[in-house]
Amino acid sequence: MKQNDTTPEEGALTTKKRAALKKETDAAAAAATATQGEPDAAVAVAAVATSAGDEGLDARIESALRGASDKKAHDLVVLDLRPIATFTDYFMIASGTNARQVQAIADEITERLKREGTRAERIEGYKTAEWVLVDYGDFIVHIFEDKARRFYDLERLWREGRRVPLPADLQADAGARQEGAGSSSSSSSLSDES
Repeated sequence: MKQNDTTPEEGALTTKKRAALKKETDAAAAAATATQGEPDAAVAVAAVATSAGDEGLDARIESALRGASDKKAHDLVVLDLRPIATFTDYFMIASGTNARQVQAIADEITERLKREGTRAERIEGYKTAEWVLVDYGDFIVHIFEDKARRFYDLERLWREGRRVPLPADLQADAGARQEGAGSSSSSSSLSDES
């Protein structure tokens, strides 16, 4: 896998699209303010602005979550950074138990999204696989080895971001995986004592 699959022109197009979308949202908000005397128009503009921002998870983020889950990633988290950051809208954070698994998770996510028509603007840290960052412009995927995730603690650094609820089937998968990890670690500690 290459470090950067896209050309600068493709990255610029994504940035331009994001800027255009933000302008449309700002224009909708301005129109809502200007039409305060016309409640029907204000409601229609507000509905458009709301539907653009709160439809649940973006299909691409959900696909990335499913790809990570397929490769047995754990501690999946999505943070909504729209109110506090301008460089991206969401962080998706996942963990793997070793460098090989971190790379497998990154590969699955990038390949899955590429098949669906979304190419990563930038991939960093793939070679060492302690912390792989896959930048899609409006969302960034962070895949950590367990120790690195505890050290960098992005959830604490970005604690002002809202934690987005995951789809129910992914929550169930993560819960079952954590229970399985907990029982295996307790059985290994018992075998060490004997």
